[in-house]
Amino acid sequence: MQEGAGSSKSAPLAPDRLKLGLFTLGLFKLDHVAIATPDLDSGSAPYLALGLLPEGPDEDVESQGVRVRAFEVGGSLIELLSPTRPDSPLSTFLARRGAGLHHLALRVADLGAEMKRLRGLGAQFLSDEPQAGRRDTRVAFLHPRWGQGTLIELVEHPLVGHALVGHPDGRGT
Repeated sequence: MQEGAGSSKSAPLAPDRLKLGLFTLGLFKLDHVAIATPDLDSGSAPYLALGLLPEGPDEDVESQGVRVRAFEVGGSLIELLSPTRPDSPLSTFLARRGAGLHHLALRVADLGAEMKRLRGLGAQFLSDEPQAGRRDTRVAFLHPRWGQGTLIELVEHPLVGHALVGHPDGRGT
């Protein structure tokens, strides 16, 4: 679009909007999209047909009762989740809703500070404290009611030196 009379140009975000957290996509990076499946092999078929390859070995996340298989796509991941025990939250999800989109995950630099900030805005989390995640990450899930029916995960990757590690593109944040 040409600039000039009648054109609109996006204004930079006002500091008060950033402080209130009204626009978060500029502050966060999409870490992954998680897909629930009862079986990782059958769940992988569409992604393999698209030419995607698993970015490493499957990983069990005991704290969540899931096995994860991840595919890299454009600097983010598609994570397939399969339950490892019948009492896991994912087993309940699959029984109620079937296979499909489970959650969106956003990368944060300081999970504790972000949880505190969001609680100050009225956000509800599914647990009081961060949980262990895949590849030594710390994670926290926001209640789906707060996310307009979407489960949102916040992910903090471990620090090594001054760079975040654990992301497939190696760039950190």
